[in-house]
Amino acid sequence: MDLNLAGRHALVCGASEGIGRAAAHELALLGADVTVLARRPEALAEVAAALPRVATSQQHATVALDVADAATLRENVGRLVEARPVHILVNNTGGPPGGRAIEADADDYLAAFQRHLLANQALAQLTVPAMRAAGWGRIVNVVSTSVKEPIANLGVSNTIRGAVASWAKTLSKELGADGITVNNVLPGYTRTQRLEQILRDRVQSTGKDEPAISAAMLAIVPAGRFAEAHEIAAAIAFLASPAAGYITGVSLAVDGGRMQSI
Repeated sequence: MDLNLAGRHALVCGASEGIGRAAAHELALLGADVTVLARRPEALAEVAAALPRVATSQQHATVALDVADAATLRENVGRLVEARPVHILVNNTGGPPGGRAIEADADDYLAAFQRHLLANQALAQLTVPAMRAAGWGRIVNVVSTSVKEPIANLGVSNTIRGAVASWAKTLSKELGADGITVNNVLPGYTRTQRLEQILRDRVQSTGKDEPAISAAMLAIVPAGRFAEAHEIAAAIAFLASPAAGYITGVSLAVDGGRMQSI
């Protein structure tokens, strides 16, 4: 199986922690040059310094910005792709706050739309030209199982994640002939700060303690445990590899079997 990413440059968003950081690590292990993007420069510097280098020629870098700032995003990533074309784009951004859809303000939806779909669109527009020129590219979006089965008390997230999944499917049809694949990874319950946030929200909304809430969540997961970030990252790295060249337009659940749908 060809997993070799030597000579490819990956841009991984939300890479200061959790799934993004794990994805950057896995891509570097496959030989890619990796640029990590997130808001905190100090955390990014630590991540980049710790990335594997399986070849002396590998070069890792950082871009510190908030993807919600559209002008700064286009300016800084524009400079990056001019200097080093990006072949692999991993779109990954922290999820919106919890809450019922009916109670969310319009601004809540607009902020999530900007941070997720519009930021993804800007990043695709900036990186796709070089992918087309190379005749090879990978776009992997870290989304949520809610695109298939909405999750209770995540109204804004369910809505925006669905929009991103539809955008990605549309993009896969537009870019397939250029040798560019577009796929979504749908993490299940994964040990990250996002899971900690969901647990806190449910403690607050139900009055139950965290162990009881965790047990109830795991009761519907056949694997019987929460995922680790590196397990989600492994799926991302595979979809970014040459071996996955004929896989495009899919939403791959990595959820321990939790979803009820096929």
